[in-house]
Amino acid sequence: MDIATILGIISGIVFVTWGILLDGDLASFVDMPSVMIVFGGTIAATLVAYPLSKVIEAFKIASHAFTSHDTEPEEIIDTIIGLANTARKEGLLALEEAADEIEEDFLKKGVMLIVDGTDPELVRNMLETELSFIEERHSEGQGIFEAMGAYSPAYGMIGTLIGLINMLKRLDDPSAIGPSMAVALVTTFYGSMLANLVFLPLANKLKLRSREEILRKEIMVEGLLSIQAGENPRIIEEKIKAFLPPKQRQGLQQQEGVEA
Repeated sequence: MDIATILGIISGIVFVTWGILLDGDLASFVDMPSVMIVFGGTIAATLVAYPLSKVIEAFKIASHAFTSHDTEPEEIIDTIIGLANTARKEGLLALEEAADEIEEDFLKKGVMLIVDGTDPELVRNMLETELSFIEERHSEGQGIFEAMGAYSPAYGMIGTLIGLINMLKRLDDPSAIGPSMAVALVTTFYGSMLANLVFLPLANKLKLRSREEILRKEIMVEGLLSIQAGENPRIIEEKIKAFLPPKQRQGLQQQEGVEA
């Protein structure tokens, strides 16, 4: 579980609530018509812009923002080096048995393509095509949350305009102007909070998760093609380590030193 996402949303709500309570009344920020306008309008506009199936899928994808991937790039590198050593000692056909122990479908698919004797260029094209479609699917989910981040402040403003119109109808009662103005502005508050605490941050976190997954799969592609080319496992290791930032490379080297 990614504690940062949960902690960020909760702490954002807590600090905003705390700020309200320091010099105000929380009850004055609760207004059901405003909730209906902002939430309902945002969902309605999203359904107009995207098919229902895509919207439902986007909310499923949103769960990735609250979880962290169990398989780190370092573990993938270890797996690839193990496969490289097996191929060097026993031949490429020996990878078929090793593939049964691989849980990652993308990596297993690549291994089986190699075992079947598929042309290296075709292997690269097939795996990179799958990568591009994975990235496209991810971008659809991110785009939906970015759109919701744009719609919610807009509907907050619409709610404010509705409130102002209702307020102008009661100008003959000066005592109602202040409370009516406060309620009118609450919708803008809801829209801004939803956009800047939920929708846009979730879109950014999903982008980060997508980049992490694409990086893991790019490491797999490069490693598999190197194995198929018969390169030395040590050379393969150095090649795929280049995908990692310097700090992770140093950590991996230190871990190897301890194991040695």
